[in-house]
Amino acid sequence: MIAGSSTVFTLAERLAIEFVNEGYADQLLIDSIGSGAGFERFCVATETDISTASRLIHSDEIATCQGNGRDPIGFRIGSNVLAVVVSADNDFVEGVTLEELAEIFSTAETWQDVRPDWPAEPILRFAPGTDSGAFDYFVEAVFEQDPAPLLNAANLQLSEVPAVLREGIKLSPFSVGFFDYAYYAEQSENLRVLAINGTTPDATRIETNDYFLSRPLFLYTTATIMQEKPQVAAFLNYALSNATSANERVGYTAPTTARLNEGRRNWLVAMDLLQQDERLYLPKVRAESRLIVE
Repeated sequence: MIAGSSTVFTLAERLAIEFVNEGYADQLLIDSIGSGAGFERFCVATETDISTASRLIHSDEIATCQGNGRDPIGFRIGSNVLAVVVSADNDFVEGVTLEELAEIFSTAETWQDVRPDWPAEPILRFAPGTDSGAFDYFVEAVFEQDPAPLLNAANLQLSEVPAVLREGIKLSPFSVGFFDYAYYAEQSENLRVLAINGTTPDATRIETNDYFLSRPLFLYTTATIMQEKPQVAAFLNYALSNATSANERVGYTAPTTARLNEGRRNWLVAMDLLQQDERLYLPKVRAESRLIVE
């Protein structure tokens, strides 16, 4: 049983489908209930084998888990990253603050309403449809889960198709939009990504969670569960081995090779498959990969 983050659900479901297609014959259940609720079922009820989360496990959740005989181990399998994008013909916006980002996608009618030295031209807005995870994440991060400011904004075009958003933004220097960063990286010609609070979504900042519209995606379990339930260990191994292709399919950003290799070694440690002398040379493990979050 797997339960937790609705964001990770999309990726976990893709991995589960492919895992079954590769020959797994037993039942594999995944519930989308949110990261916090997922940890409740994993740490308090102890009824799930894997808890999915779009954030680090909190120290109090670790304590609860350990109090119930579970030492959580986290495997990072991706990142959910949004890019805020303008046309390459836009020569006046390089970056925005969080407050300006909220204005741009809500009450500001012209660019000049945001900054006096920007053009007095209407803002043309492009965003994913309301059924999109990207829409939900943007609303959660920028508008504290209230979609009304964005949906009530003038000159707003919604589309579930990233290509439609990209093409619409390209057509005018006064357009702006957002969508999954993977779709920007896939085809960035004639587009330009904006910095938010001085930070752009490059690989390093995504990996270190320093970009505002980025959140890490984890699968949490325990070494005991992995050793007692080989199907859980097999799924986690499959997830680490196929994270790159699965992230591409769902529009998320894959972990770096170094992070995936770290996950594979931590998998071996959990399964007690590394000799003691090999463990001595393991790199220092990140907080989200093992047990303690400062």
